[in-house]
Amino acid sequence: MDHLSRRQFAGFAAAAATSTMLPQRAWAAGSKFKIGVISDEISQDFDHACYVINKQFGLHWVELRDVWGKNLQVISDAEIAQAQKILAKYDLQVTDISSPLYKVNWPGAPVSTYGSKEDLHGAHETTFKQQQDVLERSISLAKQFKTNKVRCFDFWRIDDVKPYRAAINARLQESAEFAAKQNILLVLENEFACNTATGREAAATLAGVPSRNLALNWDPGNAVMRGELDAYPGGWNTLPKNRIHHCHVKNAVKDATGKTVWSPVDIGYVDWTAQFKALKGIGYSDAVNLETHWRGAGTPEASTIRSWEGMKKDLQQADAI
Repeated sequence: MDHLSRRQFAGFAAAAATSTMLPQRAWAAGSKFKIGVISDEISQDFDHACYVINKQFGLHWVELRDVWGKNLQVISDAEIAQAQKILAKYDLQVTDISSPLYKVNWPGAPVSTYGSKEDLHGAHETTFKQQQDVLERSISLAKQFKTNKVRCFDFWRIDDVKPYRAAINARLQESAEFAAKQNILLVLENEFACNTATGREAAATLAGVPSRNLALNWDPGNAVMRGELDAYPGGWNTLPKNRIHHCHVKNAVKDATGKTVWSPVDIGYVDWTAQFKALKGIGYSDAVNLETHWRGAGTPEASTIRSWEGMKKDLQQADAI
């Protein structure tokens, strides 16, 4: 799809409003996927976000990044305990810790034009030297929230990464081995503002990092945002399927000006029905987490509700729920 029409955008808010009235159903019952949502895509009020995920969406999985306006890297022990109580209240399990690990500049390389503090979601550790602390804190959080996965990146995007790629891969290898000793799996997200942004780049990075304790957080929406408009199936076809252990669900289109922008899950370049079928086809049984990023319904909550309706439809059409 080349662009989103004004008429389509106009209908989203109404669709989001009516979808809040749908009765609770266990939409994910019987699915091999762990179907969840990044909580702060709905609200910074963690209790309310968990209510929406469980009571409105009928889901039992959540990805943790920010709670109460704070990144997990900086929340207190008391806030961790409160979050644990809320998770139990809504019968939610954590798929992974969505950490900002390695969303920093690579030392010695030209300062990236893509990095921003907003992308760190409030985390304070913004230098390369602080990243070991981020890794250790993320592993501790994973254990406290009873998950074995930590999300990471591979540094803000460098215009010419070739001179630095081997050293970056070595750092990822070292971190994966460190996490393995703690029984924690690192999942590298292909992020449009980082050095691994597309499916094809992810395939190359994984080939350069032999540790199987570095897996992929496949995000075809991010790949589209970087210009890989055939993220599915083109980018997907290049990936080593046995190293995909996490998945973010979002979509993107070109607007009337030709700019690539976020869109609801069921509208855009990524054919999520086909992508879900392909995940089923490889026996995938890890998380597929909604991270809409789109805000066209007016608020984060309304936009996530609209995107969930589209995601649910695509899952149903893929016979994945």
